[in-house]
Amino acid sequence: MYIPKYFQVTNVDEIWDFVQKNSFGTIVTTEQGKPIATHLPLQLNKKGDDYYITGHMAYANPQWKTFEGENENVLVMYQGPHAYISSSWYNHENVPTWNYQSVHVYGTPSIMSEQELEEDLILLLQKYERHRKNAALWENLSPQTKKQIKGIVGFKIKIQEVQAAYKLSQNRTEEDYRNIIDKLNEEEDLHSHQMAEVMKNSYRR
Repeated sequence: MYIPKYFQVTNVDEIWDFVQKNSFGTIVTTEQGKPIATHLPLQLNKKGDDYYITGHMAYANPQWKTFEGENENVLVMYQGPHAYISSSWYNHENVPTWNYQSVHVYGTPSIMSEQELEEDLILLLQKYERHRKNAALWENLSPQTKKQIKGIVGFKIKIQEVQAAYKLSQNRTEEDYRNIIDKLNEEEDLHSHQMAEVMKNSYRR
């Protein structure tokens, strides 16, 4: 990923926090030279000194087979808030642009055992269900429902490299920066409001 120096993020804890909060990612591999991708909820796990991305996909999805073949590395992409930035929001003439947050993770994939997959599903349900009334936690599921695990394939990706870019108008003056936040809040779309909040919280990061 091309990352100008203004927008590069190297703080590992900050990146992991972003990944946890924006955990619906995109996995990209190649099949006979053609890029293929799947959009999935993913988890970040640590075992010893190593970090892993874990998840599962339908058995009918052929992408999991590439985890066992030619792909020594796969790419996982995480996207945060993004928004159009009008050049009319600057105090001088310039060009419009787009602000965004994005993290790319490269790693080595492998297929989980059924036991590993069950453990990963338990953690996934705990993350998204434990605060709900009548939570659909693993221990509450019927044996018939649990049998549906046969229809999915679990995978884990050992992380080898991480790249992170937060393009948040860091290269603008303080006056422009604050004006961009105000203008984003005046927009009618949710993405602009989310970006305004990110910029507000990231100022002088």
